[in-house]
Amino acid sequence: MLMNIINYAHYLLESSIDKGETVVDATCGNGHDTLFLSRVVGQSGKVLAFDIQEEAIENTKQALSESSYANVSFILDSHANMTTHLKAQNIELVGGAIFNLGYLPKGDKTIITNRESTVEAIQHLLPVLKTNGLVVLVVYHGHEGGKDEMHAVLKYAMNLSQRSYHVLQYGFINQQNNPPFIIAIQKR
Repeated sequence: MLMNIINYAHYLLESSIDKGETVVDATCGNGHDTLFLSRVVGQSGKVLAFDIQEEAIENTKQALSESSYANVSFILDSHANMTTHLKAQNIELVGGAIFNLGYLPKGDKTIITNRESTVEAIQHLLPVLKTNGLVVLVVYHGHEGGKDEMHAVLKYAMNLSQRSYHVLQYGFINQQNNPPFIIAIQKR
């Protein structure tokens, strides 16, 4: 059976991340991906959970409150500033990352991810990504500004060297209302 977008994103990441690794949730939102990543890396691993909204950080903390995992560091900052936070925590290698592009579900729809910060974050992440590690972007583009970000991310990903990266696009093409899709970048 075909997997929905989020299930497929999680399947890809779970297949490539090892216990004990450091991973990134570049847009922690309501905490679903952060919780997933926390379970995948286990107690010996680490999750860096980024968001620019205090509400998203609080939502994620609430989602994790019933979890026994204390392996998440919350970072109230743009994912574009990822390098600063990786260096501050002496992290030289990342096992994987996920981005959910767009706005915080049930939040302020005028606060969105944007093409500049997203492409910059990917540029910072790829050099520290482990070999065979994945960056998975779930691209929601049906909102104002979403198409610009989508085109910029697609252009960037399509121009990555095929000698260094495999790039996958996965999505349903017969759904209405701008269905989200995945861009997965695997470091070779």
